[in-house]
Amino acid sequence: MNSTPTSDFEVTVPVKSGVAFGPDWQQEPPIAVAAELGALPLETAATATSAASVPRDLMTYDPVVIERHYGRQPLRVVWRFLKILWPLLVFYCQTWLDGRTGRSKLNELKRSVQLREMLTRLGPAYIKIGQALSTRPDLVPPMYLDELTKLQDQLPPFANAIAFRFIEEELGAIPQKLYAEISPQPVAAASLGQVYKGRLKTGETVAIKVQRPGLAQQIALDLYILRQLAKLADKYVSQVRSDLTGIMDEFGARIFEEMDYTHEGQNAERFDKLYGHLRDIYVPSIHWDYTGRRVLTMEWIEGTKLTQTEKLRAQGIDASYLIDVGVQCSLRQLLEHGFFHADPHPGNLLATTDGQLAYLDFGMMSEVKPYQRYGLIEAVVHMVNRDFEGLATDYVKLDFLTPDTNLTPIIPALARVFNNALGASVAELNFKSITDEFSALMYEYPFRVPAYYALIIRSLVTLEGIAINVDPDFKVLSKAYPYIAKRLLTDPAPELRASLNDLLFRDGSFRWNRLENLLRNARNSDDYDLNNVLSQTLEFLFSERGEFFRDRIADEVVKQVDNLGQDLLHSINHAVQKNLGIAVSPEPTSARPQGFEHITRILSILRETRGFDAATLASVLPQVLLKRETREMGQRIVGGLAQRAAARLIRGVLLTEPEAAERNGHRPPQRSLPPVPVKR
Repeated sequence: MNSTPTSDFEVTVPVKSGVAFGPDWQQEPPIAVAAELGALPLETAATATSAASVPRDLMTYDPVVIERHYGRQPLRVVWRFLKILWPLLVFYCQTWLDGRTGRSKLNELKRSVQLREMLTRLGPAYIKIGQALSTRPDLVPPMYLDELTKLQDQLPPFANAIAFRFIEEELGAIPQKLYAEISPQPVAAASLGQVYKGRLKTGETVAIKVQRPGLAQQIALDLYILRQLAKLADKYVSQVRSDLTGIMDEFGARIFEEMDYTHEGQNAERFDKLYGHLRDIYVPSIHWDYTGRRVLTMEWIEGTKLTQTEKLRAQGIDASYLIDVGVQCSLRQLLEHGFFHADPHPGNLLATTDGQLAYLDFGMMSEVKPYQRYGLIEAVVHMVNRDFEGLATDYVKLDFLTPDTNLTPIIPALARVFNNALGASVAELNFKSITDEFSALMYEYPFRVPAYYALIIRSLVTLEGIAINVDPDFKVLSKAYPYIAKRLLTDPAPELRASLNDLLFRDGSFRWNRLENLLRNARNSDDYDLNNVLSQTLEFLFSERGEFFRDRIADEVVKQVDNLGQDLLHSINHAVQKNLGIAVSPEPTSARPQGFEHITRILSILRETRGFDAATLASVLPQVLLKRETREMGQRIVGGLAQRAAARLIRGVLLTEPEAAERNGHRPPQRSLPPVPVKR
């Protein structure tokens, strides 16, 4: 999308130019074929492919309607199936023969071109598959990668006359009356439409996207065939446990939404409202007066693909930073608001000239429900904790396993598989290694992939693929963990408070290192506001839902103060015995329990965190001390200390001195004289 706009408005296209009609999927027989052969003038073909010629029941995705529509056309369905199957078989046989004859490397360029051209001829559904593969340098050889990348914006265009007729039908006037300028030829042609660069009469430079003719019918036919195959696989292939039919329906719904440009415009505005305020995220504006179902007019974006690293470097743009921006935005899409871009391929993510990350093409979007968003975070926490029983339960909540599934054999399998991926620290975990390990597990046990999860994985894997192009050592989870840490510390949702409890408490003990790690990572999150965290934490802590945490904190204080008191008494005892010149108990190694060391480090982390204000903390402290809940915590602490002291006293009376000393963890000293008695 970098061509220069022209002031000449050209609408004349030769009927037999070879540009007007591309592969067979771009038009519907018999009219399109007749036009291509010259039996019909181009204008007639354009009229025939107007909105009026598209069955109204094929304008939205309804698998029942589509099945009824094409179920009455068996010959057409069989013919289309053979046209799909034959080139795939030929390509497979050619690559197999290359491998047998040792000519794979020699023919790699030729085969990669063949694959790109074959997917282009097969149509939009297969182009989408190729686009996903084009972002996976770890799965696809470099030669194939380069060719599949051309699927993004270098497809054969259709005739200007058809495009301009669609503009007139959708917007109610010929293009000359609507736009001040429009490029004489499309500047990009993608799987669903093509783009012209134009200028409004008010002066704004715009991108004008026009849908391909005959698109709804062809996609509906391909989806019908693929869905029938998915149903057969679900029914007869025992190795397939995922709901392939559901996945096809999800894909079909998304692609039909993508064909409705008014829906895409609404998606863009919603995306801008939710994420446009994030640092260095840019969303183009929509011009509604020039937008319809098959025509979309939006702000023109000058930019460079993130995969063009040399070009970005020459412009002084840090591609790694923009990848990080994209990861942070994706996390908020998936885990905060649930409305996410399901097709972030390189053609839809541009680095603008001023170094921002611009999102384009909002046709394929999806949503994650609240329980699914929280379930994903809970699963991450259970995975980090190696709580595989909790992880198995999470998979039931997230619809990977049915509620009646026997989890007994699955729990050790999860432990075996995920322990391989969890060898490193959380920040070093590789997203692909986790998904690969999980994929292997799914074939062995009755897992199924929910449709929403397939789109999430596609989105994240695509983003990771782009990142690997920029930085081979890039790790999504390393960039994601600060955000997850921030959510665990700040989100008041009961699900995440339970996850925070699971993370910080285990077997009645407080895991200080986990809290330190959370605070250290959370401060690296761009929108981490320490004062806000403090306010939210206190609000939760002193609410009814925070009672469990208050009790845990009080118990931890009791334990630490009691340990400190015992160490102090032991130090006094040692000093008295030493001054009296009698045999002494072992010299204490430390008078500071480990918990206080952790508290010191935590205070240090807080002081180094952006936004820390000691004055604010000091002003909050009196309010906290006056709360009824604080008094109750104090009473629990005093009671806990008294209870421990009483238990120790009773133990000292009932047991002999050596036994009591051993029970308290001290080795009884060898004394020649009676020791000075000390109450413990």
